[in-house]
Amino acid sequence: MDFTFTEEQQAAVEAAGAVFGGVAPDGVPSPALTAGAVADDFDRALWAKLADADLLSLLLDSAYGGAGLDAIALCLVLRESAKVLARVPLLESTAAVVVVQEYGGEETKTELLARAGRGEVVLTVAANGRTGHEPAERAVTARQDGDVWVLDGVQTAVAWAHGADFVVVPAHTDDGRTLLALVPREHAGTVLGEQISTTGERLGELRLESARIPARRVIDAEGAWERLRELLTTGTCALALGLGERVLAMTSAYTGKREQFGFPVATFQAVAVQAADRYIDLRAMEATLWQAAWRISTVAVGGGAVGTGAVDSGAGGALPVAGDVAVAKIWASEGVRRVVQTAQHLHGGFGADTDCSLHRYHAWAKHLELSLGPAAAHEEALGDLLAAHPLG
Repeated sequence: MDFTFTEEQQAAVEAAGAVFGGVAPDGVPSPALTAGAVADDFDRALWAKLADADLLSLLLDSAYGGAGLDAIALCLVLRESAKVLARVPLLESTAAVVVVQEYGGEETKTELLARAGRGEVVLTVAANGRTGHEPAERAVTARQDGDVWVLDGVQTAVAWAHGADFVVVPAHTDDGRTLLALVPREHAGTVLGEQISTTGERLGELRLESARIPARRVIDAEGAWERLRELLTTGTCALALGLGERVLAMTSAYTGKREQFGFPVATFQAVAVQAADRYIDLRAMEATLWQAAWRISTVAVGGGAVGTGAVDSGAGGALPVAGDVAVAKIWASEGVRRVVQTAQHLHGGFGADTDCSLHRYHAWAKHLELSLGPAAAHEEALGDLLAAHPLG
């Protein structure tokens, strides 16, 4: 398998590096030093720079002003964003517009996509359900009433909800279908409460009380929710990789200049072995991420929708895409935790100083780990897939 990135994908990385190069995580207060959220809104100035660099429209078709790239390009940019803990809804908004583009109605696409690519409209996704321990689509019910859908339920821990214009809400119908409703932030029948994440960012608890959403803003298509969920999950793995790479680089720099007994501690075998183990973690996270992103990019939308058990053409006998995503989640969830824990240990007391940016990276890593879920659960899901799809 050729993992060489295309010229377009490499250009996206270069553009992302230029945009994120001036972002300093030290400039944001530590969540441990604030009484509430670190900020009321996401970084609007950075969002505008991403729009100017055409990084918000990477996955949009040219008809909407986009570059027509794939999930690999998105993950490459997300990896760069995580290195500086960029406070923008890049993953959520991009994943949402991709699903609107692939499954939405023409009126909604015309209304939203080009504007989203220019940064004028921001979307986010309610992906955690009522408690974070149940399928998100089971937390909200949907029933049709003429040309509107009526939604009732609660979605918790909605990322960037207080700054987004629309929240994509999965909901289930009586006959077991899953819909995706584009709910405006301020809409009759909706109440948005405040929650604070491990990172110190504002999350939203979205309560829907007979909220009436026009049918044109509801996506009722098989595979749409699975597609959105797997884009979000794979993107989160990319964030974990970028964060982990930055933390290991910080650890290498610190241990290279910190001396004990007249020598840099990086020259001590115990330190070198721990750093080497974390390097191996990162390389495994990287390999499994690109495998998952490649599979998502090559499986066609439609009859064999992502996540429904379909495989890409020519890959007879392969696992469904969900299998590759599960492997990426296993490595990302475990790997990012091990990387930041080792970094804290090798930084010594300095790593526990809340004035040090490592403290923020540790908080973001924990948030990503919790978002991905426990590796044991993904291993069990992978085992079920292997049992259902034995490899020849």
